[in-house]
Amino acid sequence: MKAKKSYGQHFLNNDGIAQRIADALQPKGQYESVLEVGPGRGMLTQFLLEKDYELFVVEADRDMVNHLQKHYPELKEHLISADFLKVPLDQVFDQPFGLIGNFPYNISSQILFQMLKYKELIPEMVGMFQKEVAERVVAPPGSKTYGVISVLIQAYYEGEYLFTVESGSFSPPPKVRSGVIRLLRKENLELGCDEKLFRRVVKQAFSQRRKMLRNTMKTFLKGDPFLQDDLFSLRPERLSVQDFIELTKEVEKRMVE
Repeated sequence: MKAKKSYGQHFLNNDGIAQRIADALQPKGQYESVLEVGPGRGMLTQFLLEKDYELFVVEADRDMVNHLQKHYPELKEHLISADFLKVPLDQVFDQPFGLIGNFPYNISSQILFQMLKYKELIPEMVGMFQKEVAERVVAPPGSKTYGVISVLIQAYYEGEYLFTVESGSFSPPPKVRSGVIRLLRKENLELGCDEKLFRRVVKQAFSQRRKMLRNTMKTFLKGDPFLQDDLFSLRPERLSVQDFIELTKEVEKRMVE
């Protein structure tokens, strides 16, 4: 079973790493089902099947689906042959579930945004990403890697960088290292502001990350005296998630006025 570039496949070939990823998911009574994205040849799947939750897998590559059907018949009706990004998860699951996977690098950000779309159903995620992406997701304010995806994910999830995986643990080996992270959903999903506007404000703020907010926020606040506030002398990476929420509230109020 050769890896296909079109699917961004790099098969994990290290049992120890696969076991560590599987063990990192900790339902703790929050859910009874788990969805693995892109199981490929089933390196991670074999360890997930040993757990006491109900495992589902979603795989877009038909050749891999055939492989999984042959080698993991216990998946039975829990094997979804589809593109994860196109699966209506709220029609597959009516109860919360955990999300896990060695995610293809070429769609890793899209997978995270899909998770956000169904955040009410996903209290926990453990995933392996390109190391730079993994670091960006959990980056704190003030760091060079803190950006749009950091803020949007951390608005709803607490992130933790677990460990790094070297390229030699894959076949074929990627040209970059990988990082495994865990995301635990916050208890309160209400931001207290308009969520769509929040996303717009965050994206606009980082559209020119080297410039002060006074320049980038003119899109929303052109001519508003509020732009003279000390806050707008900062660059976007200095703002916490809560700062962005408060900024969105002010933008919303002034847009209404």
